[in-house]
Amino acid sequence: MKPYRHILLAADFSEHGELVAERAKDLADRYEAQLSVLHAVDNLPVTDSIYGPIIPFDVNITEQLIAAAKEKLDKIGEKLGIEENRRWVEVGSPKLEIVRVAEEENIDLIVLGSHSRRGLGVLLGSTASSVILHAKCDVLAVRLKED
Repeated sequence: MKPYRHILLAADFSEHGELVAERAKDLADRYEAQLSVLHAVDNLPVTDSIYGPIIPFDVNITEQLIAAAKEKLDKIGEKLGIEENRRWVEVGSPKLEIVRVAEEENIDLIVLGSHSRRGLGVLLGSTASSVILHAKCDVLAVRLKED
């Protein structure tokens, strides 16, 4: 088995994100691998719904979310010693963006958090389970305990 050379931390900024980040950093250190970090900002449709406009059209929420995500990602990157060019904020479905970036950047291992789902959450699926099914590299889903 070849050692991991490039590890991707999929950051969701949850309260348990630090545990996932620590796990990714530990693995990168053990394998002497490059560590990158990604956060995907989900698209917010700004269209008329059957209830009328939800968000005024002159407000660009996505740009504000991207700016906030970049700030948070920079803090994580600085703490973990990740170079600026290895910190990515992408816009789109986290499930799709994590897999896409992993392929484009030749990632060997994706590290992300996984909440135990019950009921409707199991039927709808989660980001972690979708990434596990579709990624062409190894995926480590760090189990996060629900409070």
